[in-house]
Amino acid sequence: MRKNWAPKIGFLTATPARSSSKLILYLCGMQQLHNFVKSMNALGEKKTPFLFVIDFDMKKPMLFPLNEINPRDLLFELNGVSNANDIESEPLTGLDLKVFPPSEEAYKKSFALVMKHLMRGDSYLLNLTQPVAVKTNLGLKEIFIHSRARYKLWIKDHFTVFSPEPFVKIENGLISTHPMKGTIDALLPDAESRLLHDTKELAEHYTIVDLLRNDLNMVAQKVRVERFRYVEEIITTRGKLLQTSSLITGQLSLSALNHLGDIMLRLLPAGSVTGAPKRRTVEIIHEAEGYERGYYTGIFGLFDGNCLDSAVMIRFVESSASGLIFKAGGGITVNSLMANEYEELIQKVYFPIVLNN
Repeated sequence: MRKNWAPKIGFLTATPARSSSKLILYLCGMQQLHNFVKSMNALGEKKTPFLFVIDFDMKKPMLFPLNEINPRDLLFELNGVSNANDIESEPLTGLDLKVFPPSEEAYKKSFALVMKHLMRGDSYLLNLTQPVAVKTNLGLKEIFIHSRARYKLWIKDHFTVFSPEPFVKIENGLISTHPMKGTIDALLPDAESRLLHDTKELAEHYTIVDLLRNDLNMVAQKVRVERFRYVEEIITTRGKLLQTSSLITGQLSLSALNHLGDIMLRLLPAGSVTGAPKRRTVEIIHEAEGYERGYYTGIFGLFDGNCLDSAVMIRFVESSASGLIFKAGGGITVNSLMANEYEELIQKVYFPIVLNN
């Protein structure tokens, strides 16, 4: 690798003067993606710890050898494993979050296009997302530090993620995934029962579980649904949400660590943020959404030398020339109602932060 590099990360530029991390970054094109996968395989075979970040369209994957990450440029936390433990921060006593969603009319146009394809049978479930402008008194790093989430990532001047959703975990010859579909305000009367008996949410969850089960079958054997549609609680600045998840597992070959890049590539993009059938649904997503998802709904993960853990990059805020953008969305089926889906889009714009009062 050239020593004097100035790679482009997404929509901004990292310069050598501001970053001491030796970032392995491959941009645009199948050859570059092939090189990324090959490097990931090699690090896995050597049991060399690394962090990886893959965008939704798999055009700009990033690979960071763990011992070369500079916490001034990148912070991560995955299930308690973090390089941010020594980061000092002031207690947060106030939070201001103003949300400027796309107009209901604009959302309606995208929704109508998706519904047309659903009614024709081109897709059975499609995750429709939109960019939402936000204003807050917090910077991206402060959002990372104060958010409560199982999976968090911050890349300086670019974006921060505070995701509740695992992608896949590889450990001791097993691969597992926890698709999450179905959300409700926990304060509503009989919220858990209403969520579990909602026919639209149930159909959506069945579709995603089936899709993820089929995906795991491409890379593993003895794939099975261990737990189906259990309820988890998520804390947000607007109160508590309930969300349903399932657990699917499979058995990998003894040489799985030698092929970590190949395994990830076969499984992407993540089914929970695309839909089914995956390939055609992604084409419709590009047609309907009208913007670039970038790293939003991609994945990031950590390999510690033995175990790989990863997450889907939902709950995502990025920096842009016009300010902060929060990207959010939800699954659409033929039973979806436009007004409900628009409201869910807005409901998902939150920070999982509890104030220190």
